[in-house]
Amino acid sequence: MTPDADRPEELMWEGRFIAAKRRGRWEYVGRTRGIRAAVIVAVDAGDVLLVEQYRVPLGRNCIELPAGLVGDDREGEPAEQAARRELEEETGYRAGRIETIGEFASSPGMVSETFTLLTAHDLEKVGEGGGVNGEGIIVHRVPLTEVGAFLDAKRREGAAVDAKLLMLMAGSVLATSPLNLSC
Repeated sequence: MTPDADRPEELMWEGRFIAAKRRGRWEYVGRTRGIRAAVIVAVDAGDVLLVEQYRVPLGRNCIELPAGLVGDDREGEPAEQAARRELEEETGYRAGRIETIGEFASSPGMVSETFTLLTAHDLEKVGEGGGVNGEGIIVHRVPLTEVGAFLDAKRREGAAVDAKLLMLMAGSVLATSPLNLSC
C-alpha cells in the first residue's frame, strides 16, 4: 500500500456528474452521487453492436461498446436495468436476456469509476437507436471476425477507439504489428 492510501480524500471541485479529488499527492476524478456505468457486449448472429459518437474530451468520434450511466436519474437502479435501457436507446435493439460479467476499472490511475460489463442475448431490433438528447450515435453492426479491420479503418479515418474493444480483438491483437495498434 502506498503512503497516500491512508491520507484523507479532498474534494477539489464537483459538478453534476464528476468530481475532482485529491488523496495525498494523487489527483483523480470520480463520479458523483454514486453513479457508475454499464457497458454492454451485444452479439447477434455473429455480429457485435458498436456505437460511434463524438466525445468532447477527445475532440473526435470514438468507437465504443454501447454504454450508459447507472443511477444518474434513478437512484438505486440495478446495472441490468440501465443496460437494457441504454442498449435500446443507443442501438435500437432490445435484449431478451442480460447477464453480468463483472465489475472493471477502465483507467484506475486517473479515475475511480468502475463499470459493470454485461452481455446482451436474444436481441430484437425495435428501433433506430442513435441515443437521446442529440447524442448523434451511429450504430455499427460488425461481424466479430472483422472487428480488427473495422477498427483499423475507423482509426485511419481519425476516430478514437475505446480500449474496452481490445477484448473483442484479443486473438487478432497478438497477430497485429505494433504500428497497427497505434491510434
